[in-house]
Amino acid sequence: MPKLESRLLLVTDRHQTNGRPLVSLLKRVLTVGAPVIQLRERDLSARDLLALAFEVQKAAAPCGSRLVINDRVDVALALAGAGVHLRSNSLPLSVARRLVGEQRLLGVSAHSVAEAVQAESQGADYVVLGPVYDTPSKQAYGPPLGLQQVEEACRLVRIPIIGIGGVTAARARELRRAGAYGVAVITAICGAADVEAAVHAMFDAVTSSS
Repeated sequence: MPKLESRLLLVTDRHQTNGRPLVSLLKRVLTVGAPVIQLRERDLSARDLLALAFEVQKAAAPCGSRLVINDRVDVALALAGAGVHLRSNSLPLSVARRLVGEQRLLGVSAHSVAEAVQAESQGADYVVLGPVYDTPSKQAYGPPLGLQQVEEACRLVRIPIIGIGGVTAARARELRRAGAYGVAVITAICGAADVEAAVHAMFDAVTSSS
């Protein structure tokens, strides 16, 4: 069963980089650390997403950073070793696992404790749970879950729980104390004025539960 190799999952959004090219920004991230990179450019065609994914993987692989493709199993299969991250309403996990095999990382988004428990039972390698805190990008998924729901999920689920939604470095420490394996962020890094400093702060937070 593949395992997450980082407690930090960086979800990409090239529309939130303050005009900076995504690959160039990711190269700056990789000078500091090696997060799992979830390529989540949902408005791209399969062809364009694959071209971007090749670029990202070329930059990430030498740094030991694993690439997972958001929802597009077909694109992931075209890349050596890339994992897949499923939306909560995407392909059933059992179907996705049959397609990608046992060696590729397979994660899923969950918006409740019950969904997190179900994801584990169906063979997910990790769960991204949220939104934990209030954030504009996750308002469609309902009110924030809060730390108590994270704590409950971590008690019931053995696979890694990754908190998402309004995560800052300070909140990343809260999530780690609540039992989360790590955190997922978008704007905290992609939109940061000082990308390197933001990555340093987030890695410091997720590698310390104090």
